[in-house]
Amino acid sequence: MMDSPAPVVRKQRKRAKSPLSVASASEERGKQQRHAELCASEERGKQQRHAELCATLGGEDASVRRLEELVFGAEERLADTLAQDSRALLEDDEVCSVSSEDSEAHQHHRRRAVWEDEEDELEEEIDMTHRFRRDLKKSEAESKMTKQKLQQRLRDQFQKAMGGAPVWAEQEHRRLRKEAESEDEDEEDEDLLRRTGNFIGSSDSLPKGTIKIKKCVDANSESPADAKLTSVQFHPSAQILMTSSLDHSISLFQVDGKTNAKIQTIHLEKFPVNKASFSADGEQIVATGWKNKLFYIYDMMEGRIIPVTNVRGLNEQKVSDFQVSPDGKYLLLFGSSGFLHLMSSKTREVVRSMKLNGKVCAAAFTADGSKIFANSEEGEVFIWDVQSSKCVKRFEDDGCVRGTSLALSRDGSYLACGSQAGVVNIYSQRDCLLDAEPKPQKAVLNLLTAVTSLSFNSSAEILAIGSRHADEANRLVHLPSFTVFSNFPQFQKKTIFQTQSVDFSPRSGFYSVANNKGHALLFRLLHYNDF
Repeated sequence: MMDSPAPVVRKQRKRAKSPLSVASASEERGKQQRHAELCASEERGKQQRHAELCATLGGEDASVRRLEELVFGAEERLADTLAQDSRALLEDDEVCSVSSEDSEAHQHHRRRAVWEDEEDELEEEIDMTHRFRRDLKKSEAESKMTKQKLQQRLRDQFQKAMGGAPVWAEQEHRRLRKEAESEDEDEEDEDLLRRTGNFIGSSDSLPKGTIKIKKCVDANSESPADAKLTSVQFHPSAQILMTSSLDHSISLFQVDGKTNAKIQTIHLEKFPVNKASFSADGEQIVATGWKNKLFYIYDMMEGRIIPVTNVRGLNEQKVSDFQVSPDGKYLLLFGSSGFLHLMSSKTREVVRSMKLNGKVCAAAFTADGSKIFANSEEGEVFIWDVQSSKCVKRFEDDGCVRGTSLALSRDGSYLACGSQAGVVNIYSQRDCLLDAEPKPQKAVLNLLTAVTSLSFNSSAEILAIGSRHADEANRLVHLPSFTVFSNFPQFQKKTIFQTQSVDFSPRSGFYSVANNKGHALLFRLLHYNDF
């Protein structure tokens, strides 16, 4: 194989740089030209023979031709090819860079979620005459419906049943809406001021008159009690409801408004439960009975029942009622002869005792846990300081002959006192602490029998009142108008029966009533979106 002409050319160029005479240079150029023609002739011969070989093997392709040019081509052709390739490469880089950016932007804009299917966008029609879909038809003419329309119909039906879209379904929508509003606020200050005025004029407060409410499946429908219920309470943080009954049971249910699946039932042998309540952190349940001072603590985290047979410093024959402090440090045990005992939750010993005149009928901690409000059967209200155990205030419940119940709102606004005559006096907590003889802001006269159940919702917009001495004796009072909602209860037949206990879910989405039939009735308050 002949050597490449490239080294020869380099030597020739080097010699051309040395100083020669004009004649010598002309003679040298002639030699170079003849040598170049000879080399070119030899190369053309090689190319022709190579072409004939490729034809013999079945033809040449582009890669063979490219390799041939690079290996056997003359220096000029090789230099021109490399120069052209370099220019093309630079042009390709520029084009590729622009195309890549456009492609990435296009892909980013058109990127589809992994769960999206192109076939979902097709106008697929669904047979609405199927027995599972008949109830979704609004007219007989809807024999067919597109898939998208059917999905919207199902979504509307779900939101109607739940009183609106649930929080978990609205989070992404709210996030996108907030981002859009934030961008608008940054761009247009004038629009911000205009919309701020609209915000000030709007209100999310509960309207008075009638309340949007829906009857749901009973909270304990999977396991009704065999005797009357004595307590009903929502868990402070989880979507759980607890019931207690005289049938010696405490039950837990997962509340969803549809099936309310049963979680667990705890049976306490020979122990009819008078009252049960969650601890402040929701990890335990405290239960008291009717006959003695024995009470139980159920540890929900360990699934362990702890009997408390003896409390140091407690000189009582019977403990049937109690209250849990908001910070979880204390249990307030109701004793006999007007005594209230503050028991440490940690050491389970009485740390302080307080006494009021007459028999204790109800008591409650303020939201910060610093004070205790209690009323007696004699119609007096006492306010105690928790740390000092001193009575800081005492006044008569206006017009009350015999007290029966008491409740405080969580926001510190209201005190409600129930009486044997069915009257509920609603006071301002601030007035009770500052005025010598506080007067009620409103006396609610809608019950005719003793008020045995009182409970405020979390926003202090509703006060639930009930009596265990008459059927359907249950009302919802709107605050701060102090008017009773006219459409509750309103059923063609008896539904509530005798109210034993009432409670609102943590964010007022549900309201539950425990009755004497062993059922925990459940109502959806449609004004509130959260549980």
